Amino acid sequence: MRITRRRVGSTAVRLAAALAAGGLLVAGCSSTAADSSGGATDANAVATGWVGGEHGAVDGARDGGSLSYATYSSVTTLDPGDGDGGATGGTEMAAIYDVLMRYDNASHKYVPQLAESLTPDADNTVWTLKLREGVTFSDGTPLNADAVVWSIGHYLEKRGTHSQIWQASVESTVAQDPQTVVYTLKRPWKDFPAMLTTGPGMIVAPSSMAGGEFTPVGAGPFTVADFRPNHELVLTSREDYWGGAPHLDELHFPAIVQAQAKVDSITSGDIQIGYILKAGVVHGAIAEGMSGWSYASDMSGVLLINNREGRAGADPRVRQAIVAAVNPEMFDTRVNDGFGAPTTAMFPASSQWSNGDTGTRFDSDKARTLLNQAKADGFSGVLHYAGLNAPSAQKSALAFQAMLENVGFTVQLDLASSMSDLVKKMYSTYDYDIGYSGFNVLDEAPFIRLFGNLHSGSSANALGYASPQMDELLTQVQAAPDDDAKRAALQRVQELVDADAPFAVVDAGRRFIAMADSVQGVKPSMDGIMLFDQAWIRDA
Repeated sequence: MRITRRRVGSTAVRLAAALAAGGLLVAGCSSTAADSSGGATDANAVATGWVGGEHGAVDGARDGGSLSYATYSSVTTLDPGDGDGGATGGTEMAAIYDVLMRYDNASHKYVPQLAESLTPDADNTVWTLKLREGVTFSDGTPLNADAVVWSIGHYLEKRGTHSQIWQASVESTVAQDPQTVVYTLKRPWKDFPAMLTTGPGMIVAPSSMAGGEFTPVGAGPFTVADFRPNHELVLTSREDYWGGAPHLDELHFPAIVQAQAKVDSITSGDIQIGYILKAGVVHGAIAEGMSGWSYASDMSGVLLINNREGRAGADPRVRQAIVAAVNPEMFDTRVNDGFGAPTTAMFPASSQWSNGDTGTRFDSDKARTLLNQAKADGFSGVLHYAGLNAPSAQKSALAFQAMLENVGFTVQLDLASSMSDLVKKMYSTYDYDIGYSGFNVLDEAPFIRLFGNLHSGSSANALGYASPQMDELLTQVQAAPDDDAKRAALQRVQELVDADAPFAVVDAGRRFIAMADSVQGVKPSMDGIMLFDQAWIRDA
């Protein structure tokens, strides 16, 4: 096995993980419809489900062959503790480590994958996980309760993407016996299983650190054959996988950056799956008959406002003026070619948490009035926009500049030459007033990314928004015993955001994982993580 590693400083890694969790790397666009089975039915639908035919068939599976999947971006690490976003390494790492739980989109329930069962107590504060008997890691060592406890400890020590929310929510993780792990939470959390569908649920073998340097050893259906960061990851199947040997011989994850290039590569047969984010390309691919998996997220397009002292956004009138100046319809036309899902609501009609809010926060007259008040008290009217010096990012920057200058702001574009420089500016030095990002809040478990982006104690909170009232509301979202209580708590979150104006929503989101017709046996989980333990390639 050849593994080429590139060392990255721990601070940069944590910032990149926060960026992936917050959604800046995956900010996208879309629109809303679903059929009775939950599938997205047309080229403009913001919904979760199969488009143009399902790819989950297991009957008639044949063995052999390889599958190539160009994900959103090439992974640079295989340690879940260094970052495990769904679109940025989640699928690759799930293939190596598996996940304790997965989200079943047909039943809308969390179901065991690597685990045998996960059972809560009466108030959802104590969760008991039973492991499958006889599961081993790829090096032959047993996957037992002690290994699970070690893995989460490693994840927390490395400050994985969800480590802060884990530490804020979980009191203890205890190996009760060799096959039983007990998670005791600090407060009720009905959606706790969502945490085990991603990084904390990707179990890394304790032997992975036996040599002092991380080696990817997991209990998943594939092992690493070749890893060249930013070029390609190649995985080979495990004959001794607990679920039976995979049908595929190999999984390839080549680095293809451009969205249209992924569509073209599927059409030509060079790859079989591609993660597509650009709204116009998604629309065109589906309109031309391409099938695959579509999934939705809320607040995928957000104008961040730096709320910190010393920045323009420290003045609530300036923040309110910025929010009122943003016209999502104009943004959609200029940036998404009209194929997005413009909205100013945190939870639009496409979300199960929508309260029917179809109004807009856009009001240019209000924006001018508030801005003039702030200027009368000494505000210069200047905003510094942090963005990336790339064609697609420049379109967003110019759109926001035009909208804000229309009401009297002066917007200076500070465009970074690299993503790492932009990450540093927005998530480390906080040297910006406004910038385009995405929260990408999932309907299945909205608390997770709301915490990351809005909680005063979160390092992924690029806004610098610190509100004890918001922190308490987020606790209410987390502890909600049922959907009605959660919807009411989320409505209170929206009301507080309307009052405080820490950011402006411009778009809901859609991601499309396009697949060749030959791909079958794929199991979608949460946040774009696809499981390939039963995947196979159908004869043409």
